Amino acid sequence: MAVAPRVFDTAEGLGLAAAEIIASGIQTASADGRRFLLGCPSGRSPGTTYDALARIVVDRQLDLSHLVVVMMDDYLVRSVAGDLVHEDERAAHSCIRFGREEIVAVLSVAAGPGRGITADRLWFPDPADPAAYDGLIRAAGGIDVFLLATGASDGHVAFNPPGSTPESRTRVVELPLATRTDNLGTFPSFGGDLANVPTHGVTVGIATITELSRAVIMLVHGAGKGEATARLLAANGYDDSWPATVFTACRDPQLFVDAAALEAAGVPVP
Repeated sequence: MAVAPRVFDTAEGLGLAAAEIIASGIQTASADGRRFLLGCPSGRSPGTTYDALARIVVDRQLDLSHLVVVMMDDYLVRSVAGDLVHEDERAAHSCIRFGREEIVAVLSVAAGPGRGITADRLWFPDPADPAAYDGLIRAAGGIDVFLLATGASDGHVAFNPPGSTPESRTRVVELPLATRTDNLGTFPSFGGDLANVPTHGVTVGIATITELSRAVIMLVHGAGKGEATARLLAANGYDDSWPATVFTACRDPQLFVDAAALEAAGVPVP
């Protein structure tokens, strides 16, 4: 079933609305004495949401000691022994670095001493045992809100490439050319050179998202997401040719789009 979008004038307004949903969920979970699991992508799409959430944490004096940040994926490189391992965590495009520095550190500073996110509450998949990630999330009760983003040219979600099956779970994947090319613009640390973009990644799967999330918010903004917006607006179920359509198969799906993305898709802005 197609999901009606919520349309925002700006990417900042979109991020604020998503952040308010997350903040309310954190408050409710804290009052109930349970953890709140937030599924997090890296990159540009969730940036306005993370920025707004930090401001809300300060304004509402939120205690984040129950928040768990669940990262979606990470780049992999070959070790000296030839195994696929996490990208150097000092690299600007490392998803682990992104989680630590641009999500956990920022939110913890906003929350204040003793109310932030401890190191054990930043989760990311292990390429040596990717299947364990789904088990960890399931044992924790699932992800309360999963933030999602879509690749501009091939519709990848996390690192799930076109052709990913609905049953796919956390696993190591080879990154297709389109995904690697999209990511040249996402991370300036690649220097615009495709040769610097890793060829493999570890990622949550399509079933990880659909089965282990209570709610999802697909974040789409900017004129560069015209094709993606059109594909997501038309989706009435999961289409493996555009994996980001997974949001339509989730419980409580929401599609947040800004005016620029809608206009780029050729759709009149309400």
